[in-house]
Amino acid sequence: MTDTRNTIRTSLREARQKLSPDQQETAAAALFNQLGNQDFFRVAQRIAFYQVADGEIDPRMLLDLALSEGKSCFLPVIAQDNPEFVSFSPYDASTELVPNKWGIAEPPVPEVIVSPTNFDVVFVPLVGFSADCYRLGMGKGFYDRTFSFKIFNRRSSPLLVGLAHENQLIDSFAVESWDVRLDAVATDKKIYRPDTA
Repeated sequence: MTDTRNTIRTSLREARQKLSPDQQETAAAALFNQLGNQDFFRVAQRIAFYQVADGEIDPRMLLDLALSEGKSCFLPVIAQDNPEFVSFSPYDASTELVPNKWGIAEPPVPEVIVSPTNFDVVFVPLVGFSADCYRLGMGKGFYDRTFSFKIFNRRSSPLLVGLAHENQLIDSFAVESWDVRLDAVATDKKIYRPDTA
C-alpha cells in the first residue's frame, strides 16, 4: 500500500514541479480569488499558512491580505523539542526566515508552542487529494500527527483547508487510519468540501 502511495506521490510532485512560473502565478492569483472572500477566511483571526516548496500552490497573497487586515499569522516550524509534530510560529512582515534542513524558509521557533487547537484556520500543503478531502502529504506525517484529534472530532477547531493545484486531484488512494480528513480543499479552480463530495 505504501508503494502505491509513494508512486502516486512521485508522479504528482513531478506534475506540479513542471508548472512554469507564469502558471504558478496564475494559479496563486486564482486561489486568492477563490478564498479571499470566503466567510471562514474573513472571520478568522488566527491563521496558519505555509512557505512554498516543491511546486506547491502559493498562499502568499492570502497571507499578505491577512497581515494587512491585522489578523495573527503563523508559519510552520519543526521544533527540536517537538520533532514529530508541526509547530507554528508567529509571522509578520518583519520576521526573519531561515531555511530548515529541507530548504524551506522558517521563522524562529517560538518560545511557547501554540496549541494546534488555537487557530481558526490552518492552510495545509499537500501532494494529492481526493474529492472527499483526504490528503496525501509528503509522507512524513507531521500534519496528520499534529491534527490527529480531528479524526475523532471533525467539528473541532481549527478548520483545516488544503491548498492545491487542480492537477493534484486524484480519483482515490488508499486511506490509512491516521489520515486526517480536511474540512475543505481549495484549488485554483474550485473549493472541495467533504460533505458535498
